[in-house]
Amino acid sequence: MDYGVVKANNLVGALIVGVFSLCVAGSTLAQGPPAGAGAPADNNPKAMDRARQVDQSKLRTAEMNAVIDNEGQKRLQAAIVNMKDDFTRIQVLRNDIARGLVARKPLDYKLLSEQTAEINKRASRLSTYMRAHTPEEGKSNDTAELKSEEMTGVLVRLCKLIDSFTENPTLKNAGTIDSKEVAKAKENKAKADADLLAIVKLSDRVRKKSETLAGSN
Repeated sequence: MDYGVVKANNLVGALIVGVFSLCVAGSTLAQGPPAGAGAPADNNPKAMDRARQVDQSKLRTAEMNAVIDNEGQKRLQAAIVNMKDDFTRIQVLRNDIARGLVARKPLDYKLLSEQTAEINKRASRLSTYMRAHTPEEGKSNDTAELKSEEMTGVLVRLCKLIDSFTENPTLKNAGTIDSKEVAKAKENKAKADADLLAIVKLSDRVRKKSETLAGSN
């Protein structure tokens, strides 16, 4: 879906700082004193040997930093690809579930277990990239097993949570936030975190119940 891909590109802009934290940072090369600021030249052979060793050490350090930077870029690019794919795929899965609900089709629990398992996996990975957290995290007791008659309502709730997350202004307007809007941006980010973590928890509950119901049929 082009719409999803466009928003996925915006998501990358919003989360790029978090991704950089997952990459290996290169070290800064130590700089020597400016020309003419050091001690007078020493023509002692041993001193010259030491100087050559220092130069060789700096070269090795530069080579190592180049390798580290290259690996960091590879990690970054892989993370960006994963984020785009996860963000778009969650919307596709949401639309598939919503179409079945709108058509009032009987719930296919085997299919639902697969769909919600994938939503859970991808939302969990996005929450890692976003370093998503909420002040209330870990305090929720909403872990009870769902009842079969609750499934339709819970699926509607899951679809709405995904809508809220993917439509969040922080993700849609990445890179265009004015300095005066920083407080609002933080508020929106907190809402995105809460929605995403709720998606992770709810999709896992639906997956578990769907697996149970699919096995009983």
